[in-house]
Amino acid sequence: MEQPRAANSTPLTTLGFLERAALAYGDCPSIVYNDSTYTWSQTNCRSLQLASSLSSVGIARGHVVSVVAPNIPAMYELHFAVPMCGAILNTINIRLDARTVSTILRHSESKLVFVDHYYVPLVLEAIALLSSNGTEIPLLVLINDDEPSPSFTFDNNSNFIDTYENMVNKGNPGFKWIRPESEWDPMVLNYTSGTTSSPKGVVHCHRGIFITTVSSLVDWSVPHHPVFLWTLPMFHANGWCYTWGMAAVGGTNVCLRKFDGTIIYNSIKRHNVTHICGAPVVLNMVASSTSLTNKPLEKPVQFLASGAPVPAPLLLRAESLGFIVTHCYGLTETAGYIVSCAWKPQWGALDAPDRARLKARQGVRTIGVMDMDVADPERETNVEKDGSSLGEIFVKGGQVMLGYFKDPTATSSCMRGDGWFYTGDAGVVHPDGYLEIKDRSKDVIISGGENISSAEVESVLYSNPAVKEAAVVARPDEFWGETPCAFVCLKDEYVEKPTEKEMVEYCRANLPHYMAPKTVVFKEELPRTSTGKIKKFVLREIAKALS
Repeated sequence: MEQPRAANSTPLTTLGFLERAALAYGDCPSIVYNDSTYTWSQTNCRSLQLASSLSSVGIARGHVVSVVAPNIPAMYELHFAVPMCGAILNTINIRLDARTVSTILRHSESKLVFVDHYYVPLVLEAIALLSSNGTEIPLLVLINDDEPSPSFTFDNNSNFIDTYENMVNKGNPGFKWIRPESEWDPMVLNYTSGTTSSPKGVVHCHRGIFITTVSSLVDWSVPHHPVFLWTLPMFHANGWCYTWGMAAVGGTNVCLRKFDGTIIYNSIKRHNVTHICGAPVVLNMVASSTSLTNKPLEKPVQFLASGAPVPAPLLLRAESLGFIVTHCYGLTETAGYIVSCAWKPQWGALDAPDRARLKARQGVRTIGVMDMDVADPERETNVEKDGSSLGEIFVKGGQVMLGYFKDPTATSSCMRGDGWFYTGDAGVVHPDGYLEIKDRSKDVIISGGENISSAEVESVLYSNPAVKEAAVVARPDEFWGETPCAFVCLKDEYVEKPTEKEMVEYCRANLPHYMAPKTVVFKEELPRTSTGKIKKFVLREIAKALS
């Protein structure tokens, strides 16, 4: 048999998508931000110039370059420019505190940090913490744009070596970008959101990012020239790889520094947005927007939802306003989503509540995943396909990370000798083979020997018209071991607020009695991580204190 040769073994990388976009879609809009519009030809040129300037200041293959910025054009360009000079891209969550940012910079050994002007105080505080520990200080580059800066100018701070636009302008547009020597070379370093422990550095290679990007485009049926509204943070798993994906299809990236329900609605209307990604909190924000409840969308908009299980009532409300919601599941460790609710034509004939119930399931593996299993934690027995037997989710395939940076113990614990990646998430398999995520394994409530899915209880709470948000955790109980404790935020427009007793009775009427919350705590807002996920470990401590 013939063997691989150089002509058919070029390392896979998404960086070539930009070069192709400049040829195929050169005059088409690539980025829209406030009143500025760039074309794909311009984005390619700017990225090459920036990569050139990075090389000229000593950034080389294998160095880590960090970015602290919201969804602005520079953040998008850096997804190409940093790896184009051979470096590893590290996008840092802008909602983190200075101590955590300092920890990431130290652990990643970042050589240079691009800092949006709004987050200069955060980064300077993080740098001061680095200095106190004797860690090498990275170079800093200031990102300015047309938004007002919070009392900071480049001239009055010696920590910065240059501005972003200066580096773009000084760079060589004819720069020959540095291709990976191997498709297994690291391309990005992303830190987990740390809902249950300290953030871990997740390393993905060019090959994994390529597979995830192509799989995500195919799975969501993304056409040529979509208009993509960036509500999903690009620092969150690189925007599920749609940063590179939009270059592959010549899409328009509508960037937003910040947003709320009204801004999203106005952006959809102004730019004829076709696609949006986001966590359930974003979907809830949009679905609760008075702009939309008063006037639904004129044209359907595709919404890809992940980050936590999406309750069926929220799906129903969102679709009634004109969103076509696709539910999916993924992890930082898989670079994007690996399971989605592949829609079957015959389901379209069902009534709206039944369609929403089916869409609340995450579905089947994407083409980027070679195998998926749901079994007991030791993988000795597969769960029954009955929609109720809980098991841990295991996957294998090219989307899985290379490992945790400088943490072989954590890497070995989730990628063992049996060839599977242990996700730590719990789910059930329905008779038709579709997966439904129920919880993180540690979030399952065990009451009197019965397993209770907090997501299932939350879905019932969301169906109550007075409920805006809900989260359910275990509360220690001397007799039962644990009982469900619900934390609920109510909608402002409801004058007559339901009582704790009424909420418990509502759940008992819609759930097996053992699953209904024994305690309901009303709160103004729920504690969230920097990526918008509910901090259940905080709620568990509150529930524990109640006991």
